Amino acid sequence: MDHPDPVTAPAEAPRKPISRERMVLLFMVMLVTAAGNTAMQSVMPSIGTELGVADVWISLAYTWSALLWVICAPLWARRSDRRGRKAMMALGLIGFISSFALCGLMLWMGLNGILPAIWTLLLFAASRSLYGGFGSAAPPAVQAYVASRTPRAERTQAMALIASSFGLGTVIGPALAPLLVFPGTGLPGPFFAFAVAGVIVLIALRASLPDDDPQFAARGDVVTAPFSANSSPKAAEQDDGDSVGGDIPHLSWRDRRLRPWLVAGLVGGHAQAAFLGLAGFFILDRLGLRADPGAGTGPIGLVLMCGAIATLLSQWGLIPMLKLGPKSSTLWGMAMALVGIAVFAVSTTLNVMALGMAIASMGFGLYRPGFTAGASLAVSRIEQGQVGGIVASLNGAAYIVAPALGVWLYGHHETIGFVTICTLCAAVFVYGWRKLDSDVVLEAQSPREG
Repeated sequence: MDHPDPVTAPAEAPRKPISRERMVLLFMVMLVTAAGNTAMQSVMPSIGTELGVADVWISLAYTWSALLWVICAPLWARRSDRRGRKAMMALGLIGFISSFALCGLMLWMGLNGILPAIWTLLLFAASRSLYGGFGSAAPPAVQAYVASRTPRAERTQAMALIASSFGLGTVIGPALAPLLVFPGTGLPGPFFAFAVAGVIVLIALRASLPDDDPQFAARGDVVTAPFSANSSPKAAEQDDGDSVGGDIPHLSWRDRRLRPWLVAGLVGGHAQAAFLGLAGFFILDRLGLRADPGAGTGPIGLVLMCGAIATLLSQWGLIPMLKLGPKSSTLWGMAMALVGIAVFAVSTTLNVMALGMAIASMGFGLYRPGFTAGASLAVSRIEQGQVGGIVASLNGAAYIVAPALGVWLYGHHETIGFVTICTLCAAVFVYGWRKLDSDVVLEAQSPREG
């Protein structure tokens, strides 16, 4: 009688599928964090104006958190391959809850004159860093949990569902933000509301999700950028025989297989981050709301929500319908983003701003899964967990300098800011046209065994 190979034996053992109730819980972990972050983006321009500080300082307040995400995201992604997923999810939620509660408290104290503006921003930045350092543990853990407990035949659908939760959160956050500005809390209201929501999800996670003993490595892309909902099915392509017990080779950022895709991702990510960084301030200026910043939450939330919906439309509709490959998706996305940014830059009414944001976001919604899938296809199966961490870190890297730089250039002259962003988009298009592997080549070399 033949004995099963010890490496592949775990793949043959029956695994209990994830119940619908637990899948909803995992969905909520991703959705709450995404919604909270985009709700924050809706109110921060108004809070900065109310505090009387320069726009660029509001953008710089995110820098330390983004830097921590760059450092920690790949570490958590690799750790999720080795340690229990539930513990990592709980750690990420605790980071999110503590960050939002403290951020809300610091901003409330600043707006009520308890703290001077400079200390408000410094303490906000310190509180925000908790999300960058510990909140980054949750997304890879959620995706790894689903990957290690879902049969291969059902994995694509399950992973797409989890990825879509982040995208849905980017729609819900801006929509809810104006409704969460309560009389007692003022503009920081959304921070407190989403901290409470995070506590509820954490309690449900602790009570309902069983501890796990992972047998298989994580195989999911980590979604970090606010409008980068990733529904790429490549995240679900795994080999059930990949055992955690095997040696996983170290994947370097400088790997020649990844280099063109990472360059495209880094430059395009800076364009997207800079655009999102200055969008709220531009809306306040064009609509003449600087004198009444509280009234700016609604218009900013509406424009951001239109962008989030367009992002999901491109990823859930256009990419599957047009069957775009990584290179095509990247190039078409950059071209569309450039057009949308130009429309947004010349707009004078809320409707045209929403249209420009929607076109640009649809373009970024095509581009981001394009370069992510290209990077995934460029390496072997066993390296997918690491490439997910690298992509997550790359997404976070764009938010270290780009938002503040975009706002700074916009503060000098709005034309300079928008021209710089459009130039970055054009550079990605030209570079991608020349350097990225064609979709035919990528399809021929996938999947590659490591």
